Amino acid sequence: MKTIIEPFKIKMVEPIKLTTRGERVQMIEAAKFNPFRLRAEDVIIDLLTDSGTSAMSSEAWAAMMRGDESYAGARSWYRFRDTVKDIFGFEQVIPTHQGRAAEHILFGVMVKADSVIPNNTHFDTTRANIEFCGGEAVDLPCAEADDLDSSYPFKGNMDIEALEKLVAEMGPEHIPLIMVTVTNNSGGGQPVSMANIREISRIARGAGIPFYLDACRFAENAHFIKRREPGFETTPTIDIAREMFSYADGCTMSAKKDAFANIGGFLCTNDAELAHRERNILILTEGFPTYGGLAGRDLDAIAVGLCEILDEHYLDFRLRSTRYVVRHLLEAGIPVLAPAGGHAVYIDAHRFLPHIEPLQYPGQALAVELYIEAGVRSVEIGSVMFGLDPHTGEEHPARLELLRLAIPRRVYTQSHMDYVIEAINLVWERREKVRGMRIVEAPQFLRHFTAEFERV
Repeated sequence: MKTIIEPFKIKMVEPIKLTTRGERVQMIEAAKFNPFRLRAEDVIIDLLTDSGTSAMSSEAWAAMMRGDESYAGARSWYRFRDTVKDIFGFEQVIPTHQGRAAEHILFGVMVKADSVIPNNTHFDTTRANIEFCGGEAVDLPCAEADDLDSSYPFKGNMDIEALEKLVAEMGPEHIPLIMVTVTNNSGGGQPVSMANIREISRIARGAGIPFYLDACRFAENAHFIKRREPGFETTPTIDIAREMFSYADGCTMSAKKDAFANIGGFLCTNDAELAHRERNILILTEGFPTYGGLAGRDLDAIAVGLCEILDEHYLDFRLRSTRYVVRHLLEAGIPVLAPAGGHAVYIDAHRFLPHIEPLQYPGQALAVELYIEAGVRSVEIGSVMFGLDPHTGEEHPARLELLRLAIPRRVYTQSHMDYVIEAINLVWERREKVRGMRIVEAPQFLRHFTAEFERV
């Protein structure tokens, strides 16, 4: 069948408040032209992020009712821990309230002032946590990642030659860990191949450097491997995921992505001594090691979600529905990153608005216009998010100027996506009239969350 259907039924609905264009102009101006600052109820289709915005299943809600809220050693903890160990394979499991907390603990223990941490592409909180500890976050994307029109199937890959060169130059004493983000969010939600993961693991283990996966969207990455990498066509996605983790020494995970949860995360390692130091920080900042800042009901919901995310019918739907939006935008001549990623659609804001200079933030300008046009909220991934050096205060254009439309899991239907496609087309038709932005006020770290803008 060619028709895409959701492999689930809708059991509960939430009303959407429909606003007028005039109302949206007033609301985005009041929000200082930053979609993060909008009230959620004033958004019609919310594609700001897929983090914590998924719809949980009837099984996950039932699991929440079973939640054991004992402070220490709750049944919910053991169900959570055993599920994580079964899928991810690591011996030490440390729960946290979300992924950035896991990053903060990991880098707080491992990163020093002279540390360099390579990644295919660091996402915003990963980079900020490294820089907050005084380290340097180095992106080593593969060459194909810069060609947004290429059909190369694994644009999320790390540049192996560049990694080998960096390890040879810096030495393991300055590289406390190597990290790879699956899928590569800042690089357009593109997957990382198993062959690339194996090569990174080979280099890391040869140099005695721990290798970590940022596993937020591990299931989508594993399913891309099944669909695109020769040799995995008949391998169950769960077994592909297990093989991915077998090459790593640990991982960070935001359960707000590929676990359908509204909150939660974890940090894993096979190093018992390292885990002991990490748990000491956990107790100071998150809570007791068997709940880590989470309620028992959340631990139970995550355990269910980690199993549900590996359902191959769901994953086929997830990848096909994103591909549906990308295909329609490409047919309209709109510059969008291809091939389609898993969790989001990425518009090339630089080519969409070529008259706007990078440091007048074309991605931010496009996000504002899309909200005004149709009440669709999105997020810039470009020079606002990545253009500022927090240590020197210098600003430079980002490698890519993208607008990300992140699709929450099991929330919107195909008709919602048709609405989004139509809205983008309408902005495309009047693109030459869109003006750039300037920053009026912003913090040193993660400025895109709270920055205030005005039109140029």
